[in-house]
Amino acid sequence: MSVSEAAVRDHLTSVLADRDEEIADRWVQLQIEQGAVGSSISETELRGEADALIAALRAGLESDLPVARVVTSHEDLRAAVTDFSLQRARLGTAPTVTSLAVLSLKEALLESVQRRVADTDELLAVALTVNRLLDAAGALSFDIYVTGREEIISRQSRQLMELSTPVVQLWRHVLAVPLIGTLDTTRTQVVMENLLQAIQTHEAQVAIIDITGVAAVDTSVAQHLMQTVNAVRLMGADCVISGIRPAIAQTIAQLGIDLSTILTRTTLADALAAAVRITDAPGVSGDQAAAR
Repeated sequence: MSVSEAAVRDHLTSVLADRDEEIADRWVQLQIEQGAVGSSISETELRGEADALIAALRAGLESDLPVARVVTSHEDLRAAVTDFSLQRARLGTAPTVTSLAVLSLKEALLESVQRRVADTDELLAVALTVNRLLDAAGALSFDIYVTGREEIISRQSRQLMELSTPVVQLWRHVLAVPLIGTLDTTRTQVVMENLLQAIQTHEAQVAIIDITGVAAVDTSVAQHLMQTVNAVRLMGADCVISGIRPAIAQTIAQLGIDLSTILTRTTLADALAAAVRITDAPGVSGDQAAAR
């Protein structure tokens, strides 16, 4: 005897309404037993997640959406799965472990269903529906986790990059960016954004780009430097490049890179002295003031 979808949904919503605390407690217990959570999340937080997801699952089943679309299309249920997955992503839980944690709700829910539904056909129909719902929730959780984790990693990478390229105020109206390591397109963009914002904030007249910590200068690095210098000039500030060591000077000459339009100095101290002269010489161009 076939069991209608409406009857199955009635059974599930009744179980979720009458035994919600029992299901939530059992789900938390299963996650702890399976090692699906670490010390970074408390049992109280787990219970909060369980209550939210179970309530959203009940609301989804009470809606007019077909079972196949409940997880992906019901706003509250999708939001609950999203919050659950992103929280695990922030805690660094593995994506498979996160999905399995969602799927373990299946076991907790079916245990309560078995205590309520005695008819074999009805129990089978309910179990199949639970599988469809929570398999979909597990797949959605995995996708959301991966996407969220990528965003977190990208944001953290950018934050680390910004920390590695600080803009320092050396003198009144004088800023400096000490560069260490390798310059690429992404890092150059971060340097440029931070430097231009600092020029506007501090009303800087001179920006010093110190490349003492840059291991090597090739055509690509030189092009990145030129782009940054041009952007600084568009902001109405002069630019000085310091840290030109003999080996780097020789490399630049061999590559035929023209830095003649850029004021350069061997050390940061020399660059600062030039910058001070520029800022103390109103009405005089940077090259003329630095040449004094």
